[in-house]
Amino acid sequence: MTSKQIREKYIKFFTERGHKEIAPVKLVPENDSSTLFTSSGMQPLVPYLLGQTHPAGKRLVNSQPCFRAEDIEEVGDNRHTTFFEMLGNWSLGDYFKKKQLHWIWEFLTQELGLAKEKLYVSVFEGNRDVPKDEESFEIWKSLDIAEDHILFHGVSENWWSRSGSPDKMPVGEIGGPDSEVFYDFGNDNLLEIGNSVFIEYQKQEDGSLKELSQKNVDFGGGLERLTTAMLDQPDIFQTDLYDSILRKIEEITNKKYTENKAGMQVIADHMRAAEALIAEGVVPSNKLQGYVLRKLLRRSAVKLRQLNKSADLSLIVSGKVIKDETERFGRTIDHGLKEIEKLDHINGKAAFDLYQTFGFPYEITEELFRQKGQEIDKEQFKAEFEKHRDLSRAASAGMFKGGLADNSEIVTKYHTATHLLHQALRTVLGSSVFQKGSNITAERLRFDFSYERKMTDCEIKQVEDLVNQKIKEDLVVTKEIMDKDSAGKSGALGFFTEKYGDQVTVYSIGDFSKEICGGPHVERTGAIGGIKITKEEAVSGGTRRIKAEIMLR
Repeated sequence: MTSKQIREKYIKFFTERGHKEIAPVKLVPENDSSTLFTSSGMQPLVPYLLGQTHPAGKRLVNSQPCFRAEDIEEVGDNRHTTFFEMLGNWSLGDYFKKKQLHWIWEFLTQELGLAKEKLYVSVFEGNRDVPKDEESFEIWKSLDIAEDHILFHGVSENWWSRSGSPDKMPVGEIGGPDSEVFYDFGNDNLLEIGNSVFIEYQKQEDGSLKELSQKNVDFGGGLERLTTAMLDQPDIFQTDLYDSILRKIEEITNKKYTENKAGMQVIADHMRAAEALIAEGVVPSNKLQGYVLRKLLRRSAVKLRQLNKSADLSLIVSGKVIKDETERFGRTIDHGLKEIEKLDHINGKAAFDLYQTFGFPYEITEELFRQKGQEIDKEQFKAEFEKHRDLSRAASAGMFKGGLADNSEIVTKYHTATHLLHQALRTVLGSSVFQKGSNITAERLRFDFSYERKMTDCEIKQVEDLVNQKIKEDLVVTKEIMDKDSAGKSGALGFFTEKYGDQVTVYSIGDFSKEICGGPHVERTGAIGGIKITKEEAVSGGTRRIKAEIMLR
């Protein structure tokens, strides 16, 4: 069974059970500057998991391309990738554990025909905050799973929230126990192929967890891993998803994958991911998504050079962006090699500096100095590497958590204020202004918009005064669900409509502002209090950014 057939079967299975298929969002979220990439199917659904009404209903299904930059260093084995496709189904306050686990078991064992004896499941063992998930355990037993195939794990394995374990969850965040399914390739080689998350708790101010009135299901299953399980072999790179790209790598290097797995796995994953990012308009640079793309291409170039010095990266995936970056980095590789030749001795920190500056993986530097009869302090390199990765992950997590992460009172006020700010900018600067992204925390709002020049002090004051005037008028905020075409004809602004289905939610603020949006919002603008614009700056060519704070009464 091909990956395409698995995807089709999954969508059909859940649509036949009352789920509405929703369109995948882009890898680079256009409406959210708080995170670099879409890293899971649930990411764009957070407002609805928090209680907002989804226009498509309470049962949803889709297949979402995802990218996880924090996994770059893990690629080079048979299961880790940066780019992958996640099959997902959701219940937004509708069905819960019993239907979910029955359906997933039915899909895996009957639709896909996976052998029951090859499958293991895990459930939450409980802790002082949340009891043992006996309900899931009993459900799995009722499905005729041997008890020794049901594993109990703690918060590190079978608890989900965006911040991790319950003690790390901030006030207002949602989470819950999950139940994973693993495929056994033999010799205790288990691979997770799906995870049902039961979002049923919310963190309280006193540190306790309170049960949600709306209990949600969030399932994610990796298409690459499911395809691997169907083939009963543990290497995701030997599936049809990677077949053409690996054959191309073998052709231009004149080497076999079976004899050069680690290097070819890096190249295959990174080039597949790079192709997807480039298709969305990302170009190599030293910032944000462009930096990640550059890293993908340069790591691939170094690995390819190891396999064959004359091989051209642009022959694997064609395109001007890749060709230009390859030529540019070719000169960097040569310079890096010359720098290595200058060094009589290299320690772990110097090896890491070479890795950071020139993109040289540790194993390349290590191999070159072994030829000189020298050994590198690998532990020192690891220490530098881990320090850098921890900082990167903390920054990545901070960006994600800094978005519209909850529907608390203050975040809701800021969110409504961005609608007023958007319309005020269009009123003062002209209708060519449109939203490019937003980032909202409990401390401030950040709003990116299209504009070619720096705003004058007078224009900034005009925008601020107009927003505060509309707040003072205490305008009513109303919402209406309508089809996307009608929303556009009604004058509702909607610059990121690819994230929505056929039915959309339109929020109107008096007769001043009208936008397609997922919420949440205050009921009247007077609740906001007032805003103060604290900064206006450039983000990139043609994009400006405003930062503002709410001035509480």
